[in-house]
Amino acid sequence: MDMNPLIIGNLKARFPIIQGGMGVGVSRWRLAGSVAREGGIGIISTAQIGYDEPEFERQQISTNLKAIKKHMDMARDIAEGGIVGVNIMVATKQYDSYVKAACEAGADVIISGAGLPITLPELTNGYSVKIAPIVSSLKAAQVILKMWDRKYNRTADFIVIEGPKAGGHLAFTKEQIAGITESDFDNIIREVIGCVKEYEHKYQRNIPVIVAGGIFDREDIEHVLSLGADGVQMATRFVVTEECDANEEFKKAYIDVKRDDIEIVTSPVGMPGRAIHNPFIAKTKDGRLPVDKCFRCLQHCNPMDTPYCITKSLVNAVNGNIDDGLIFCGENAYRLNKMTTVKGIFKELFY
Repeated sequence: MDMNPLIIGNLKARFPIIQGGMGVGVSRWRLAGSVAREGGIGIISTAQIGYDEPEFERQQISTNLKAIKKHMDMARDIAEGGIVGVNIMVATKQYDSYVKAACEAGADVIISGAGLPITLPELTNGYSVKIAPIVSSLKAAQVILKMWDRKYNRTADFIVIEGPKAGGHLAFTKEQIAGITESDFDNIIREVIGCVKEYEHKYQRNIPVIVAGGIFDREDIEHVLSLGADGVQMATRFVVTEECDANEEFKKAYIDVKRDDIEIVTSPVGMPGRAIHNPFIAKTKDGRLPVDKCFRCLQHCNPMDTPYCITKSLVNAVNGNIDDGLIFCGENAYRLNKMTTVKGIFKELFY
């Protein structure tokens, strides 16, 4: 099957692939810029993006907002004109400020999930940035597209459908994750594509549909394209690259993981998440881990009753303190067995 470019309005990526945003600190300037240079769309995660800046301990949000501009500029320096964007969780505290900072930093695209990005069109009004919600069901797609249509008289520039095999936070219950078959997810993809076509017709424009979650090889890409999708979002594969922004111990955890080591955990966000079993996860099952400092990351997190601090656990992991960290991963992480490069992945998938 021929792989057509991914065209989003006036943006054109040579290959139909978006590198998924991974926080905290896993996908920042180096990974996103490298993916953009090879002809995909590189995505910087804004989740606690400034975690390693000296001011972060005292001023998390302002430090993160400055870091968005810093990492966007550095990604552009190596992207050679490629497309670079950001992923911003709706659950982020001061979400509006993060969106504005990304727009002002010149992000080409904003992808937003972990909630419905109802106000995203208003926040990006006046900027050329392309916007996309992440959905996991026909209902979610209908709700967001209908609301944007009625409230802002506009539609999505593209849409990302994330399935139950994805890494990190998942918009499914544990029962759904265990029960949704590949055929079921194929049907969700077809349904969302059908929904999107209504808005394509109304607005007389193409709205690319991107499929995420469990995309590992060329066969997976060809499969979702055969269903009518326009491209894929892939994250886990890019962790074990030289260009990934995470610590080498974090990458090694991916290479060493066995299938039975990957499990569904309950995040302080209140959503299921997929992660690698390690001593940290074992401790969370023994009881609450007291939080001695709030990093002001999530809107609905109360340090007094959260089971553990998700920022601290993710920062530990990305810094290489694996035994005390939360290591999110996709379902197929166990299939990884060696380090590679971004160029190597593109060569494997598209050449």
